[in-house]
Amino acid sequence: MLSCGSVWMYTVRMCTISKTPVMQLGSNLDGDRLVSDKINRQVLLASRPEGVPQAAHFRIVETPIPVPGPGQVLVRNEWLSVEPAMRGWVNAAANYSEPVAVGAVMRSFAAGHVVASNHADWAVGTPVTGLFGWQDYAVVEVSTIQRRVTETDLPLSTALGVMGINGVTAHFGLLEIGAPRAGQTVVVSTAAGAVGSAVGQIAKLKGCRTVAIAGGQVKRRLCLERFGYDVAVDYKAAGFAAALAEACRGGVDVYFDNTAGPISDAVIAHLNVGARVVVCGTASIANWSPWPEGPRVERHLLVKRARMQGFVIFDHPEHAEPARADLARWLRAGELQYVEEVLDGIEHAPDAIAGLYRGENLGKRLIRLY
Repeated sequence: MLSCGSVWMYTVRMCTISKTPVMQLGSNLDGDRLVSDKINRQVLLASRPEGVPQAAHFRIVETPIPVPGPGQVLVRNEWLSVEPAMRGWVNAAANYSEPVAVGAVMRSFAAGHVVASNHADWAVGTPVTGLFGWQDYAVVEVSTIQRRVTETDLPLSTALGVMGINGVTAHFGLLEIGAPRAGQTVVVSTAAGAVGSAVGQIAKLKGCRTVAIAGGQVKRRLCLERFGYDVAVDYKAAGFAAALAEACRGGVDVYFDNTAGPISDAVIAHLNVGARVVVCGTASIANWSPWPEGPRVERHLLVKRARMQGFVIFDHPEHAEPARADLARWLRAGELQYVEEVLDGIEHAPDAIAGLYRGENLGKRLIRLY
């Protein structure tokens, strides 16, 4: 079963999976019991932020639970996801998706169960994930359901993290773009996070030497003791540049970049000939207007004949199924560890994104509704 621990004011679940199935309990609410006094709490975008959205940019409202129309289903969300990418989803600056409209429910991945259905293919009790938003209940067209969760021996929360967008992102970015080979050195920034922690472990499974970059000694130890990195460097500590140089004394073959900025500038100076830089995120940049300036990377890429490539996982839906097959196999075998930081209650949602950028989270940040 799950092994979990509590720390500080929220729950942090240090999780491994045994061969004992985890029971999934379906909802006890069905379409016949929908009544007007049932409340749907929703987190709305109240104003357009510049940079990282703060709690003041959101408001929580209460509305009646919606009723599904023909061909639709009603999902009761049990877990809401918090992603660094959500900053881009609410900013007015150009992004890979349309910004969330002011006054709309905050876009987010969620996991829950179908509790009322007007579609023959989606029975009540089916566990599902999708962009259902920060709310208790969502009426959705079945075409917008991301997937039916079939790994019922794993906790439903994993469908939003290690078995969801974070795990699939790590799998694709590292293996398809980074293309690591056994014996090579893989460096990961934000290495204790939901994506970075999976990247490091997958690299180890492929026979690589792994170097973690994390902020603070707690996260540094987590990288070493929980996620099995060979070396972990604290970018907040004095002497970071020297510690990184020592950790990368044989050069860097793959750099999985979740931060951009000064951390990445330091890593790129250590690239080996033929290195690959995988650009997954730019978390260290608070604001892209005005466009920040910094050291130029072109000379490093030229001299080392290196490649730098960015990606957005939404462009690669075909990779999700094979990635999840690998991830589930590694989880069940005890070869892949994950950490979930659980915030209990939707009232924590407005400040949840800002908390990511303050570096508060350990592992995957989730909001538990029930």
